[in-house]
Amino acid sequence: MQRPNQGGAPATGAAGGSYKGRAVSMSDVAAAAGVSQQTVSRVANGVPNVSEKTRERVLAVMRELGFRPNYAGRSLRGGNYRAIGLCVYDITKIGNLTMLDGILAAARERGRAITMIEMREDEAFTLTEASQRMAALPVDGMIIGMSRMAPDFERFVPQPGMSTVIVTMYAHPRCTTVDSDHYGCSHLVMNHLFDHGHEQVRFVGGPDHSIDSEFREAGWRDALASRGVAPVEPLRGDWTAMSGYEVGQRLAADRSMTAVYVANDQMAMGVIAALRAAGRRVPEDVSVVGIDDSLAEMVPNIELTTVRFDLRERGQAVFEHAMHEPERQPYTVRIPGVLIERSTVADRA
Repeated sequence: MQRPNQGGAPATGAAGGSYKGRAVSMSDVAAAAGVSQQTVSRVANGVPNVSEKTRERVLAVMRELGFRPNYAGRSLRGGNYRAIGLCVYDITKIGNLTMLDGILAAARERGRAITMIEMREDEAFTLTEASQRMAALPVDGMIIGMSRMAPDFERFVPQPGMSTVIVTMYAHPRCTTVDSDHYGCSHLVMNHLFDHGHEQVRFVGGPDHSIDSEFREAGWRDALASRGVAPVEPLRGDWTAMSGYEVGQRLAADRSMTAVYVANDQMAMGVIAALRAAGRRVPEDVSVVGIDDSLAEMVPNIELTTVRFDLRERGQAVFEHAMHEPERQPYTVRIPGVLIERSTVADRA
């Protein structure tokens, strides 16, 4: 597996601004780019009948002047809607729900609103498409939740004059990215298991397309490598407890393992149920650790050791960056988790 880039240095980007003491107009862009206002309008609205060379020239002038397209009559309201746009895949997923909860809390504290669009799982997801859809709405900035890698990630250029924040572990050259530290959380888990004498630690990942699972797996692999332990290839679920149960049934026959690191809490609970159903005691025979601490309000007397992410802090960070003017130096913001010790980890037998 290719290792995710852990780079945290700021990337270089362009910032918007005023033009001769006033808002930049479409005619200003047209004059500077040497094209008609109609051409500028086509570029601003993503209309395809403009040559790529002309489109790039107009976009470059837009970025240089800080032009902000007047979508949905923004100028009638002073260009400020006191709202941020949010684009996510499948809001029913626990990860997206918890992210939304954190962002809504931050917006509520600041007297702002959230305008949301949802991308269906079967839609071809590109950042360009998502940003164009969002820019047509009355919003002042946008947040794009990128739970899977977008095909245009590296070449994506945000809408001129509009702050764009991507929720992902990957650094982007032109946009600030904010996320929980899905790589660092693995070191918390693995160091905890190492401290209890475990080295034969199996990993249960999420779907292949999941960026969060990718980084958690990378952290697990690197932790084992630091101890000179060869990893056993991971099994995967789909984030649900039932998929965790099915994986746990397969893991129950593995007598060499002493611990299981599971990429989320729901699957971890399924793994525990399957191990116990097969006669493997947790934690006496096999220790289990999850990620997210997402079940404490749903499962009474929860016993699962896990990593908790401060989603309110992440929501605030995402929201605050989206509220800023487009940043000259986009940053990578990674928020560490906290190990929550309960009763599913014991010393190696």
